[in-house]
Amino acid sequence: MPEASLLTIYHRLLAFFGPQRWWPGETPLEIMVGAVLTQNTAWGNVEKAIANLKGAELLPATAVDAAAQQSCLLRLAQTPTPLLAALIRPAGYYNLKAGRLHNLIRRISGHHPDLEAFLAQPTAELRRELLAIKGVGPETADSILLYAAGKPVFVVDAYTHRIFSRHQLLPEEGDYHQIQEIFSDALPAERQLYNEYHALIVRTGKEFCRKSNPRCPACPLNSLPHQL
Repeated sequence: MPEASLLTIYHRLLAFFGPQRWWPGETPLEIMVGAVLTQNTAWGNVEKAIANLKGAELLPATAVDAAAQQSCLLRLAQTPTPLLAALIRPAGYYNLKAGRLHNLIRRISGHHPDLEAFLAQPTAELRRELLAIKGVGPETADSILLYAAGKPVFVVDAYTHRIFSRHQLLPEEGDYHQIQEIFSDALPAERQLYNEYHALIVRTGKEFCRKSNPRCPACPLNSLPHQL
């Protein structure tokens, strides 16, 4: 796909929606926790679970220094799984997600000096480590890379596949890595661009390009020619 096609779509969405200021997390730790909790649920449910974690002092209430964030990381690692599951119950699949959170948090606390050192690893190395953690798939790993670690990695999700395949700009049978490669090859490797683009795709998918009953006439991409 030519770069001009993707940039045309990006600028159209940005002009329509404006900057999304995503991911809405106070600290890298909160963003990482949110990336796990948002699996198969709406963000509003994740916000309730994060509020519970903050109330239990397992996440910083506001942006803090690295030492305070590290303290929360260690408390999360030591929290009994049933208690963690109860706190994140609003996010759904709470027993499963509590286990996944512990897999992630305990991997960090057990193998790295601190969270900053974990996130400072080279992109490919950090991605391999994340994907080796049970319960962390490509979308979750890349969300952590982009939003928590600030790496220029394009995040692909169901909205990406739906929107761009409906415009015949992606193969319907394309897998995660094939779709990611199309975007990475066509766009400059810029963290802020990837950040904003992914957020705009999510907004478009939620408001217009729905799985059923899409709102095509009102969509900002409605007049977009197929196969730009």
